[in-house]
Amino acid sequence: MLTLALDGGTLIGAIAGAAVAGALLGFAIAKLVASQSLANAKAKAAETIAGAEAAARAAAEKVRIESDKALLERKATIEREIEEGRNEVREAERRLQKREDLFDRKEEALTLKEQGLGRQTEQLKSREQGLQTREGELDRVIQEQKDKLFQMTGLTPDQAKAELLVKVEEDARHDAAKIVRKVIETAETEAKEKSREITLMAVQRYATEHTSESTVRTVAIPSDDMKGRIIGREGRNIRAIEKVTGADIIVDDTPGVIVVSCFDKIRQAVAVESLERLIADGRMHPTRIEEVVEKVKSEINEKVLKFGRDAVLEVNLRGIHPKVSEAMGKLAYRTSYGQNVLRHSIEVAYLCQVIADQLGLDGTVARRCGFLHDIGKAMDHEMEGGHPKIGMDFARQFGEKEPVLNAIGGHHADIPSTSFYTPIVMAADAVSSARPGARRESMEKYVQRLTELQDIALDFRGVNEAHAIQAGREVRVMVDANRVNDDEAYLIAHKIAKRVSEEMTFPGEIKVTVLRETRAIEVAR
Repeated sequence: MLTLALDGGTLIGAIAGAAVAGALLGFAIAKLVASQSLANAKAKAAETIAGAEAAARAAAEKVRIESDKALLERKATIEREIEEGRNEVREAERRLQKREDLFDRKEEALTLKEQGLGRQTEQLKSREQGLQTREGELDRVIQEQKDKLFQMTGLTPDQAKAELLVKVEEDARHDAAKIVRKVIETAETEAKEKSREITLMAVQRYATEHTSESTVRTVAIPSDDMKGRIIGREGRNIRAIEKVTGADIIVDDTPGVIVVSCFDKIRQAVAVESLERLIADGRMHPTRIEEVVEKVKSEINEKVLKFGRDAVLEVNLRGIHPKVSEAMGKLAYRTSYGQNVLRHSIEVAYLCQVIADQLGLDGTVARRCGFLHDIGKAMDHEMEGGHPKIGMDFARQFGEKEPVLNAIGGHHADIPSTSFYTPIVMAADAVSSARPGARRESMEKYVQRLTELQDIALDFRGVNEAHAIQAGREVRVMVDANRVNDDEAYLIAHKIAKRVSEEMTFPGEIKVTVLRETRAIEVAR
C-alpha cells in the first residue's frame, strides 16, 4: 500500500514538473513570437510613416503649385480690370472734353444772341415810341372823323350806337342761322343716334283723342278688394305685371275697373288678357304673373301669325314672305282713329283692284300694293320716321318689287310716284278712310288740331301764312323774303318743328316746309 502511495506521489510530482516545464516553454515561445510581431509592427509603422510623409510632401507641393496658378490667374484678372478701368476713365475724359467744347460753343452763341437781343431791344424801344406817337395821331384823326360823321349824318352818339346795335343784332341773327343750319345738317348726316331720342318721344306722337280711343283699355274687376291684390305687398305684383308686359297699369279710384295704357297694341293686348286670367284665377304673385304672361304672349304671337295668314289668303296673294305676313298680322291690334288697320288694308286692297281693273291695269299688283301700303304702322312706334318710309324699307328687305315699294313709300306723297299704282293706292286709302263710319274722330277735334298747328307756325317773326295740309301731316309756311333770308328760313323751320314736337301730340311725323319766294314785278306801258 505504501509503495503504491509513493508511486502515486511520484507520478503527480512528475506530472506537475512537466506542466511547469511546458508552461515555461510556452511562455518563452510566446515571448519570442511577441518580439517578432513587435518588430514587424515597428517596421510596418515606419513604412506607413514614410509613405504618409511622402504623400504629405506631394500634397503640399500640389497645393503650392495650384496656389501659384490661382495667384497668377488673379493677377491677370486684376490687370485686365485695371486696364478696363483705365479705358473707361480715358473715355469719360474724352466725353467731358467734348462737352466742354460744346459748352464753349454754346456760350459763344449765347453771347452773340445777347448782343443781338440788346440791339433788338433798342430797336423795339424806338419803335414803341414811334407807335405811341402814331397812336396819338390816330386817336386825334379818329375823333375828328367821328365829329365830321356826326355833323354829316345829324345823329347823336347815342343814336349812332342804337343803329349800330340794330345792325349788329341783324348780323348776329344771320350768323346764328348759318351756324344752326350747319350744325343741324352735320347732325342729320352723322348722328344716327338721333333715332333713339325720337323713339323716346314716341309717347307724344299721338293725338289726345286718339289716345283715349286706342291706347287705353279697361279691365273689369269683381270688387275693389281685387285692386289691392293686383297691387300686391309693397307694389310687387303691379311692378311685376308692368315689367313683363311693358304696359302701364293704372289703379285709381274708378270703381270696378283698372286701366291698361300702352302705345304698342300687342303689349297692351298681352297685359289685358293676362290681367283677365289672373283675376279669374285668383292667384296673384310674381311667379304666377310671369307664367301667365309668357303663356298669353305665346298665344298672342300665334294669333298674330294666324291673322296674317288669313289676311293673305283673303286678299288671294302669293309669294308673301312669312315676316311680311307676320307684320300684317300685327296690324289686327292696331287702330287709326278707331279704324282697324288690318281691315283697312284689306279694304284698300280690293278698292285698288277695282280701280286698276277699270283702268286696264294689273289688278293683282294693285291689290298687293293696297294690301301692304300701311305695313309700316306695324313698327312705326319703334323706329324713326313716318310709316310710309319704314314700311317701304321693311318690304324691300323681303323682296317686294318697285311698284309695291313706291306705293308703300308714296301713298302720302312723301316720295314722287313712279308708277300708276301709287295714285291708285292714294285714292283707295282716302276712300276707305273717308267712308261713313270708318273713323271716329270728330270734325271739331280735327279742325282744332290743324288750327293749333297753323297757329304755332304763324307765331314766328317773318311768317306771312301757314297752311296745314295732308290731314295735318305737313305744314306749309310762307315767309317774307324781305325780312327773312335763306339761312333764317331754315332756322325758322327748325324752330317750328321743335315747338310742334314739344307742344303737340300726334301720330307719326309732321313735315315743316318753309317757302321763301322773291318776286320781281314790273309793269310795261
